[in-house]
Amino acid sequence: MAAVLEALASYIQNMVLEMAKEEVHLLLGVPDKIKKMDIKLGDLKRFLADADKRNITDESVRSWVKELRNAMYDVTNILDLCQIKAMEKSPSQHLGCFNPLLFCMRNPLHAHDIGSRIKSLNDRLDDIEKRSKTFNFVNLASYDDGRQKMESSCCSRRETTGEDELGVVGEKIEEDTRNLVELLTRKEKAIHEHNNILIFAIVGVGGIGKTTLAKKIFNNEITKQEFEKRIWLSVNQEISDVDLLERAITEARGDHQAPKTTKASLERTLKEALEGCKTLLVMDDVWNHQAWEKVLEPPLINSLASGSRVLVTTRHDMVARGMMAKVPYHQVVKLEPEDAWSLLKKQVVGNGNNDEQKIDMLRDIGMGIIAKCDGLPLAIKVMGGLLRQKKKVRRDWEKVLNDSIWSVSQMPEELNYAVYLSYQDLHSNLKPCFLHYALLPKGIVFWMDSIVNMWISEGFVHGNSCDLEVLGKEYYEQLIARNLIEPNKRFTDHAVCNMHDVVRSFAQYVARDEALIAHKSEDGRTNKLHSQSVIRLSLETEESESNGLGWGSLEGHMSLRTLILVGRININPGDSLLCFSCLRILHIEDGNFDALSGSLVQLKHLRYLSIKGSDTSRLPESIVKIKFLQHIDLAFCENFVKLPSGIGKLQQLRFLGLNDTGINSIPKGFSGLTNLRNLYGFPAHMDGDWCSLEEIGALGQLTRLEICGLKNVSSSPSAIKARLGEKVRLSYLILNCTRRHGGDHRSVKEEEQQQIERVFDELCPPPCLEHLVIDGYFSQRLPRWMTWAPPIAPPLGSLRILTMEDLPYCTELPDGLSQLPSLELLQIINAPTIKSIGPESLVVLDHHEQASATEKLGSDLEIELRGCPGLQRISNLPKLRNLIVISCPKLKAVEVLPALQRLSLEDYDLETLPGYLLDVNPRHLHLACNISLLTSIAKGKSSLEWQKFSHIKHVKAYADDDGNNIKMKWYVKYTGDPFYFRTNIIGPSADAASKEMEQVSTDEMGDE
Repeated sequence: MAAVLEALASYIQNMVLEMAKEEVHLLLGVPDKIKKMDIKLGDLKRFLADADKRNITDESVRSWVKELRNAMYDVTNILDLCQIKAMEKSPSQHLGCFNPLLFCMRNPLHAHDIGSRIKSLNDRLDDIEKRSKTFNFVNLASYDDGRQKMESSCCSRRETTGEDELGVVGEKIEEDTRNLVELLTRKEKAIHEHNNILIFAIVGVGGIGKTTLAKKIFNNEITKQEFEKRIWLSVNQEISDVDLLERAITEARGDHQAPKTTKASLERTLKEALEGCKTLLVMDDVWNHQAWEKVLEPPLINSLASGSRVLVTTRHDMVARGMMAKVPYHQVVKLEPEDAWSLLKKQVVGNGNNDEQKIDMLRDIGMGIIAKCDGLPLAIKVMGGLLRQKKKVRRDWEKVLNDSIWSVSQMPEELNYAVYLSYQDLHSNLKPCFLHYALLPKGIVFWMDSIVNMWISEGFVHGNSCDLEVLGKEYYEQLIARNLIEPNKRFTDHAVCNMHDVVRSFAQYVARDEALIAHKSEDGRTNKLHSQSVIRLSLETEESESNGLGWGSLEGHMSLRTLILVGRININPGDSLLCFSCLRILHIEDGNFDALSGSLVQLKHLRYLSIKGSDTSRLPESIVKIKFLQHIDLAFCENFVKLPSGIGKLQQLRFLGLNDTGINSIPKGFSGLTNLRNLYGFPAHMDGDWCSLEEIGALGQLTRLEICGLKNVSSSPSAIKARLGEKVRLSYLILNCTRRHGGDHRSVKEEEQQQIERVFDELCPPPCLEHLVIDGYFSQRLPRWMTWAPPIAPPLGSLRILTMEDLPYCTELPDGLSQLPSLELLQIINAPTIKSIGPESLVVLDHHEQASATEKLGSDLEIELRGCPGLQRISNLPKLRNLIVISCPKLKAVEVLPALQRLSLEDYDLETLPGYLLDVNPRHLHLACNISLLTSIAKGKSSLEWQKFSHIKHVKAYADDDGNNIKMKWYVKYTGDPFYFRTNIIGPSADAASKEMEQVSTDEMGDE
């Protein structure tokens, strides 16, 4: 994996260069050896770009690269050990990256040991360099210079649409969508009388657009109206039966997470959730028909309503045959040239059209590139991502068209030419990050922050230590901009991404000598683990330990630098981490780690430790000896109650996750963690006159901070010492009081309310804050720093997202809060005494004044109000586009919302539709109510409710079947233009109304 070596070579050379600037004459004879190593690395580095290109298809080069790789990793290990020795001898000294080396060299014993090791390495490098001459490598020292430098401005796409609109082009996909929607909604009997389900299949090679087509069908308005339930399941090779059932239940019920239980119990739950529902189930990326036959079909076969459909996407006809899909299957064909050109342009231009004219001048070259992509949408998208980084000039596009990679013969099946070319175009710093991403198990959520910290820990991101996270996020955004990873639309700000199977297969092939991925559904996994020794291992196991996979099966990989383990593994007495002394990254999630924690100190090189959701209850006090630790994540370790007393000595620590653990105090000296950037779940507590908040004061580098248990703080001077306002990098802040349950004002004394007010008043965040969460605040008045009145500059001028949850006594929002210039989302949850939302000062504005106010305000606004039983009015919000109201029964006035597009109401106690619907004109109304109100709505024009909703273009109303515990079983769906009205409520009035409305619809179409 020459790409990783190129990055490592740069990293090591920088270290050696800094050493040369120091007092070389004091290095006791070692400087000659250091200088020689530097020269050798410089010579070899010139060939690494060419070696990287040839390593993928040339086995002899591959062997040479592997040998050089091992030598380079040994260099990094030696340099680490030098720093460790220096830190142990001079713990109080501020240590940079290179002074520790000098310290070691000035010590005769250390100098002799290190000198001997470096001499041995130089001998190895001599031999490697001699062998390189047999390959006739070309000097590509200017290779990177010819590529466009990485710029964050080219990767600022923040679209969050339901579909990837940039990936959808042409009349063919529109025609295919219409045809398949018609097939899915056509009244047709199933093949077997006892079966209510018909199965349809979309078949095609990887990257041809099967998922894109299935998404368009899934999100089609006709499909939404026809099916009561729509379920999307990504069924990859690694998914287990239990995981598949859990995801199906989550989709069916709308739960955030299905309960962990047995397969039989999950089958019953899924059957109950969909009993009698007309359902569309999309199974995307199916590799084995048993995912249907053995897992989903048994609970669904006799429970779904007539007319239910399954749509499967797969690469293989035999999967469609095994699922007994209707023939002929829909074969996705390659893009026509014009559609392909349209797709390429969309990818290069993005959502703007400033460069479209320039790109049209390059059409002839673009069509040549498209021809080489063979009409595959994924390949064209990847090429578009590559060309987006280039200048819009013929010379740069011709370089891509004429690249020698297109003519490589005997390309392995795992490789796609377009992905190969895009990979080679990556800056050398990006290549190892891209390959490392392919290690992550599919279907497991890995957050951007964790991924970036992994890259930093491996040495892939190096630069100014203050900006490593910023630089790493730029790398991450670059991979997005090049379409090598794709943002998951369920998460904001690109926090979670996915990698297409074709791209993943390429990356895993390229990294095959260094990285091994072995996941739970894989046959022969144990043999695979013993087949080779690797540097990086990613392993996903079944939830139980009964599958026989033991810790001992991993111990042959003694050179591991990264170990990612999701799930449990058999650990026997005597098992330890001792074999993995080279580890930089240890990520164990939802597994058993407690038995291994005692040997953690053996991992001298460890930078990244994540044991999220594990059974561990402690970290050893000796963890402070792991001097390089930068990332510790203990989230969801419920048994964990106490941090090591000396944790403040981990001066390199940049990330600490304590959220959802049993930790309720922190040791004194915590303030020594001055490099911390991210701190979650920090417990506020008092010990006499000392408060833990004082320990935060010195942490000036924080960018993300969560403080819990603020009810424990008894004095405002303690809050002042947290110095939140001085943290000029802080962008994300959670202030948690700990919820106070009681139900009336007597449960919290007035002096307690006043005390929490004083504490919060002193926790004023800096103006740079973008995301604020206040949770469990138990006083009537919110903090003074939340109040704003123009023309004074807003104290929270950068705030984009504000969430306030569990405010039992808060009676009103601070003035100007909803008018903050950057505010995009305001969430108020469980605030029973708040009566109004919106600035009263704007009540009398006329239309001209409303328009002026709208111009002055910044971003479009979304407001979610949940559990606010005292709320009576929402008004005067010129930028409000999306309003969600859940369980706010006293709400009577909703007015002066000129930009409102979507209104969602959920209240199962409503007897009639609220009258304020007459005062607003959203484009979409989504209503969840009781069956009585829905039955009235289902009467259509004869209903008393008709006038309240008929002016809204799109209406969807639902009610639950409480008797059978089925969510959203009953529905009414209405569209004003073109007219559409449908309900599944059974009864004389509803049937008559539905027929009447169908006749109205027919008459209106006839009039047209």
